[in-house]
Amino acid sequence: MTEIKDTATERQSAVAVPLGKKVLLAAPRGYCAGVDRAVIAVEKALDHYGSPVYVRKQIVHNKHVVSSLEKRGAIFVDEVDDVPTGAVLVFSAHGVSPAVVAAAEARGLNTIDATCPLVTKVHREVQRFAAEDYDILLIGHEGHEEVEGTAGEAPDVVQIIDKDDSIAAATVRDPKKLIWLSQTTLSVDETMETVLKLREKHPTLQNPPSDDICYATQNRQVAIKKVGEGSDLVIVVGSSNSSNTVRLVEVALEAGAKAAYRVDFASEIDEAWFEGVETVGVSSGASVPEELVDDVLNHLAARGYGDVRTVQTAEEDVQFSLPAELRKELKAAGTDVSNKIRR
Repeated sequence: MTEIKDTATERQSAVAVPLGKKVLLAAPRGYCAGVDRAVIAVEKALDHYGSPVYVRKQIVHNKHVVSSLEKRGAIFVDEVDDVPTGAVLVFSAHGVSPAVVAAAEARGLNTIDATCPLVTKVHREVQRFAAEDYDILLIGHEGHEEVEGTAGEAPDVVQIIDKDDSIAAATVRDPKKLIWLSQTTLSVDETMETVLKLREKHPTLQNPPSDDICYATQNRQVAIKKVGEGSDLVIVVGSSNSSNTVRLVEVALEAGAKAAYRVDFASEIDEAWFEGVETVGVSSGASVPEELVDDVLNHLAARGYGDVRTVQTAEEDVQFSLPAELRKELKAAGTDVSNKIRR
């Protein structure tokens, strides 16, 4: 059930609010459990092992988070070969293929697997259906780290479905053994549209045993739909390489927002966007810390949009334990292994 409530903040007491000017703040937004787990894993690894700790690719797709961890001593690399033999290496929340794991083992690296458990679930689905000799149509963005890692579990039977031409090019050995899976951070509506197109060509296409699109992605899309319906302008905080952030912009527009833009930081907000705007919607991607949203709200308050109303469509209380390898090390050292969502 959607709840819209006035959000009492210091901004409202500090700014005179012109009639009609308001902000609809989406909830849930920002950090999800998988992102929080991955970021805390790097922080605790730095505390425990000291600098440097290497991370393959960006731990999560957010400029601010990556920059903050770099300042603490994390070194982000593209491939395992870039890591010195014997060093500590963290696999990002997006997951890696078995080939990457094997390469890390060959170099004698001390690895910490920070793959989101919901991504790991899709990996296990690929393993299961590949073992049963299925053809697997993986709906996702070609070149995205998550898709590369998932497809790498069984490259001989996984075909990536991105654009319409990949639908046409998909080949099937046995129509009775054909299933689709998906990247966890896609638009729910767009994914189902792709499934319908696939099923036109392959009527026997089977559904995943459970929903692959993660709870946080779905919750943020539902919230931004409600916000978009009543907003003249929507601002989504997040980085351009964050798939779920980009989807939020698209979903807001589809829901009826007159305009929607993505920004990494409040400083990127364009004054030209506000002409004729009374209601501004605000949300953030699943890898965005709340401080960046606060900066946007402060920027809006300074422009007269100090009446902030939270649009709540779901409550989230999901938590994931830290990676097993790190948890074992921390316990042995008598260090706290808790992992709580930080807003």
